Amino acid sequence: MLITPGGVACANPAKDQLAQLLKRFPQADANKDGVLTVAEALAFRDKASGRGGAQRGAARSFKVHPGWEKEKFPEHAMCYQSPERIRETYAKLLGPDRHPIASFAKPKDGGLRLVGTGHSFMGPGYKTLPKICQAAGFKQPLHLHTGGGMTGSTRYKWEQENGIFQFKGKAKPKLLASIANAEWEAMMWGPYFNDRPEYYSCWIEFCLKYNPDMKFFLSDGWPQIEHLDKIEGGTKKGFVPATIKQLGELQGEIYGELIAPLNEKYPGRVVIMPTCDAMVLASQYFQRGELPGVEGLHRALGGKAKSLWRDKLGHLGPGFEWLEGYVFYASLYRRSPELIDGKVETGGFPGDQLDKVFRRIAWQAVLANPYSGIRDENKDGKAD
Repeated sequence: MLITPGGVACANPAKDQLAQLLKRFPQADANKDGVLTVAEALAFRDKASGRGGAQRGAARSFKVHPGWEKEKFPEHAMCYQSPERIRETYAKLLGPDRHPIASFAKPKDGGLRLVGTGHSFMGPGYKTLPKICQAAGFKQPLHLHTGGGMTGSTRYKWEQENGIFQFKGKAKPKLLASIANAEWEAMMWGPYFNDRPEYYSCWIEFCLKYNPDMKFFLSDGWPQIEHLDKIEGGTKKGFVPATIKQLGELQGEIYGELIAPLNEKYPGRVVIMPTCDAMVLASQYFQRGELPGVEGLHRALGGKAKSLWRDKLGHLGPGFEWLEGYVFYASLYRRSPELIDGKVETGGFPGDQLDKVFRRIAWQAVLANPYSGIRDENKDGKAD
């Protein structure tokens, strides 16, 4: 399945769709004959999504248990057990002095009860979101099961929580126990290399079984310096706003393809939290001198501590955890962070000026992304 530049998923792209892809990504034409074949398009997609090439930083290439190809998970998987059994399993793991279920009363202030997985790219937003919500006048109920790198991916966490494959006999149903025994409105995820729709649909099926009105939010990460080889001339041009924009467009194609089958199966349930678009916009703001206090684009290139990115692995620079948090807020609550009246306690940096810019960028990103599910035609800062 490919995604056309218009965002339409198609298993067998027509000639005009391939021509559009070629115009947008000329580097996909491997033999440089001016005609993009399906094979070339698929090869380019696989390279762009990390399905090939050398491993650098976080693991891009890794073996996935063949059990993912089967119709069902092993019978002992926690997802097939009763809520009581799942609760008991996690209770034994925690010990007698800790409660196995996270549960919150239904908020009267508009807050959503959230569960989530993720890795270090999600961590900054998870930390700032509750503080942003507090400034907006409500508390953010949040229950997480996170990990570093691959260990925070949806696939890894599903295997770990269920006690299947590499975790046989070692189930840790931290989220499953609470999902099955309490009420929730939404689940959040961070992306990882080589993600497949089935790594998300298993979570969706389980959540909807116990909380049929839940919705699901996937962050799409952001461009990274080590991905420059994915675009034509990227390595030569370097990590600059123009190439960052190209990488962002490529990332948008990949995640559009990822959630297309999910929304086909679960209409309107899965949306993108466009952290990628936000960082692309931030790079353009920086180029124009419109990020007060920010000194560089990437610390690995310019050595400036107050940069958008702080290392070659792609972690955010200081202060940008607030931009990610604002994107989370705008995506979840379908309103601009610019409408928040209360003061967000950022701890000094970013200051008030940069904080205002971050709020504006977050809403711009959400409105620009075709997979966010949010439009604001009357420009009142609230989703139509």
